[in-house]
Amino acid sequence: MKALVYNGPEVLDFRDVADPEPAAGQQLIKVLSVGICGSDMHAYLGHDDRRPAPLILGHEAAGVIVGGPRDGVRVTINPLVTCGTCQACIAGHDNLCPERMIISMPPREGAFAQYVTMRDDNLVVVPEDVSLDAAALAEPIACGWHTVRLALKALDGEARTALVIGGGAIGLGAALSLTAQGVPDVTIVEPNALRRDVLSTTCNQAAISPDDLPSGAQFDLVIDGVGYAATRATASVHARPGGVIGHIGLGEGTGGLDVRRMTLQEITFIGTYTYTAQDFRDTAAAIFDGRLGQLDWTEQRSLQDGAAAFANIRAGRTAAPKIILHPHA
Repeated sequence: MKALVYNGPEVLDFRDVADPEPAAGQQLIKVLSVGICGSDMHAYLGHDDRRPAPLILGHEAAGVIVGGPRDGVRVTINPLVTCGTCQACIAGHDNLCPERMIISMPPREGAFAQYVTMRDDNLVVVPEDVSLDAAALAEPIACGWHTVRLALKALDGEARTALVIGGGAIGLGAALSLTAQGVPDVTIVEPNALRRDVLSTTCNQAAISPDDLPSGAQFDLVIDGVGYAATRATASVHARPGGVIGHIGLGEGTGGLDVRRMTLQEITFIGTYTYTAQDFRDTAAAIFDGRLGQLDWTEQRSLQDGAAAFANIRAGRTAAPKIILHPHA
């Protein structure tokens, strides 16, 4: 099969690799849509020790089962594989399983390929009237869905206002999840003017530049979808007393939080990692029934053009919040 292989910092090769072989309890899936994630970009830049070269990246995938009794069934893939038997898994916190593995991290190759294998428990059937490009968004949006669910649970009182930092797919997914989960007033702050325009005109979001964020603005919830010291500093300033900061981004590991203000104003900080299996299923259901909108804000390219897509994202030349690659185009 053909795959896009990460061979070192800013080096991606489109080439032939061995076809994957499904083990017992797994399905072989023909990948038809796979999104480029921020974590893929971190690996591409050589910033992720968890993803050493050579490796097939990609974990936001949807496609069709090939072979066996479920041949032809359309599915979206939950790429997080857990043990199912530990205390975290039994309690429904399977994203915290000590044995968790996500495809695109060794030893599991990712989905920037024409085929991938996955166990049945990690597959969600996609209705015929839902595009696989939309279904592939279940993974990135589930990250925001999970954060919003935990933040609302922790918030003392009703949540009416929210600030989302970062207008990529993670931030946009968080904004859509906030609306779907009942928060009426959501603002996205995004520095890239091209992306900001798409957020406003195509995605129907209230998107502003960092310069237009009033210095004294306070929000019930602040969600950091970027994870740099500067964005955590913004979150610290704009969470209201008694408010909640939900932190998704993994941009850098330290700095930014105003711990003194957070302590004096009893601001809750929640670090969130991926999603539970139930969050993934709930997100997929929200996609299928239209609660997350049209989801027509992606840009499509062939997998063969994947290296150029990464370079465009790196250079800030893409307006779409998400690029979807088509391995069989």
